[in-house]
Amino acid sequence: MGGEDWRGSMGKKPATYADLEALPEHVVGEIVAGELYASPRPAFPQLTAASFLMGLLCNPFVLGLGGPGGWYIVVEPELHFEEDVLVPDLAGWRRERLPQAPRVAALSLPPDWVCEVLSPSTRLLDRKVKLPVFAREGVRHVWFIDPVLRTLEVFRLESGQYVQLATHSGTDLVYAEPFEAVALKLAVLWDELD
Repeated sequence: MGGEDWRGSMGKKPATYADLEALPEHVVGEIVAGELYASPRPAFPQLTAASFLMGLLCNPFVLGLGGPGGWYIVVEPELHFEEDVLVPDLAGWRRERLPQAPRVAALSLPPDWVCEVLSPSTRLLDRKVKLPVFAREGVRHVWFIDPVLRTLEVFRLESGQYVQLATHSGTDLVYAEPFEAVALKLAVLWDELD
C-alpha cells in the first residue's frame, strides 16, 4: 500500500518465513512465488483511503447497522496460501465461511473480497504479482483504490480470470460488488468531506 520497493529479492534460494521475520518493523513483507517483497509502511493518502473505507463498510456489512451484515472485514490480515504469504490492505470473509475471529496470527482460508490501495511504488506488485495468487485461491472480488487518481476499480472472478465490472471515480455515490446493498460515498475515500 505505500511502499517504495516492491521488487522481489534476487537471491537464488526461495524466501522463507524467517526472511519475513527478519525484516524491520517499519516495512510490510510478503512472499510470492518464492520472492520476498518488502514495502515501507503506507503514506498518508493510502492510509486515509484504507481507514475510511473500513469505516464505510464496518457498520452496514460487519455490524449490520443500516445494512445486511454478514461479513467479517479486517485490515492487513496475513494470508498463507501454499508457500505464498500476502498482506492485502483490507480483506473480507462472508460470515458463513468465517463466523468468528480465529485465534491465529495468519489465515489460510482465502477471503471472499480483498482491497488493495495502490501507490506508485506498489501498483505493479498489487496488479501483476498478487492478483494471480488471489485468482488461484478463488478470491471472488478484488478492489483497487487509487487515492491519487481517485478511482475505485471493481473486479469479479469468473472462470479463473478477473473481469473488471466498473471503474468509479470522482465523489459520487456508488454501488460496488460485493457491497452493492449500500451506497458508498467516494468523496470519503479522498478525504473530501463537506
